[in-house]
Amino acid sequence: MEYTYLPDLPTTTVSHNQEIKKKTIIENGKIPHITNFAQAHFPPQQIAYTHSHDDMWEVFLIVSGKGKIKVKGQEFILKPGVCITVAPHETHEIINDGCEELITNYFGIAE
Repeated sequence: MEYTYLPDLPTTTVSHNQEIKKKTIIENGKIPHITNFAQAHFPPQQIAYTHSHDDMWEVFLIVSGKGKIKVKGQEFILKPGVCITVAPHETHEIINDGCEELITNYFGIAE
């Protein structure tokens, strides 16, 4: 059993944009096949630029704020309650085009 309290976790940055902060709740290697479980905070007008993962599924659940995600060039609206699943090799980009912080919980699953 592991007990984690989000406010106590250290804040780091995401590899796709140093302006986007995250707190890693579960790190790679803690649970089989889960590569990470984290919460990311996108300040207004910040972008996690187009990228893909060769060996990982990624699942995003929008907690607050608004924005959009592009998956293989197709655009989808992000708002609280939306869940997006991105398969390995699918290019994706998350954009906070709003005026408030976009917060997403996300996890990766190794293929």
